Amino acid sequence: MEPAVIDPPAVSRLARRLEPLHSMIYFAPEVGSELGELGIGHPRAQYFAQRSAAMGAVGPGVVAATYYNFNPALIARFVPMVWTAAAPADVLNARLRAADGALRRLLGSEVSSRGCERASVLARRATEACRPEDRALYAAHADLPWPDEPHLALWHAATLLREYRGDGHLHALLGAGVTGLEALVLHTATGKGFVVEVAQKTRGWSPEQWGEASARLRERGLLTADGGLTDAGAAFRDGTEAETNRLSTAPYASLGDDDAAELAELAGGLTRTILAAGAFPDGVFASGSDRATARG
Repeated sequence: MEPAVIDPPAVSRLARRLEPLHSMIYFAPEVGSELGELGIGHPRAQYFAQRSAAMGAVGPGVVAATYYNFNPALIARFVPMVWTAAAPADVLNARLRAADGALRRLLGSEVSSRGCERASVLARRATEACRPEDRALYAAHADLPWPDEPHLALWHAATLLREYRGDGHLHALLGAGVTGLEALVLHTATGKGFVVEVAQKTRGWSPEQWGEASARLRERGLLTADGGLTDAGAAFRDGTEAETNRLSTAPYASLGDDDAAELAELAGGLTRTILAAGAFPDGVFASGSDRATARG
């Protein structure tokens, strides 16, 4: 039987609708409370601990490699020190408790809806087509047990699909010849990612380092003098996104057109609910970001 075919824009659309259901965890106060009780108090330490814990007590080099666009010097401030405060297994349990509390708060009555349950079934089915080869963050999270409750199963599935796509995105960026910092600069230049100052602070890059990367991108004809994308830069970004979509097609194609469309509709509705409930703070994402505009 021939494998199902899904439009690349549909792959991107599905990913955008599912991704916030996972990434709300990086902004949820429940994480701060749970990890704070384990002795991990700094927001950057909490981020590195919760996202890396599935890989075990890894060192800063592994984290830098799998995250790609963080300054390794920032990571080294907190990793492996975080593992002296709490074992990875304890961090993972705390993260799941935080996800439970955050989703119950953000989704309200929808947390136990038929739509949420159906979305969890479809998203889990999609993950069955994911392969682990050269997808380190995906593979680490895929080794974790599935939660029983539908809203947590949906969150776990969204996590797997997000990290699967993310691993593929790193391949696309590496193949396109951009460093992690350069990729971050290009993403902010689209007006659909982080605000520049937030990107610099959270990823650990100084204004001087940002300026040097921008200069290199201007020399390549990808960035304008005022920091926007040139036509060539926009085409470059489109190319890396197309390659990312190509590398991320399998889980959604495995659903078939009808179930993929249903998952997009259900996930989109749930995402709108958490955005309206304030899952992401103001002033973090640029005005063109889905996570900024969808809250209006």
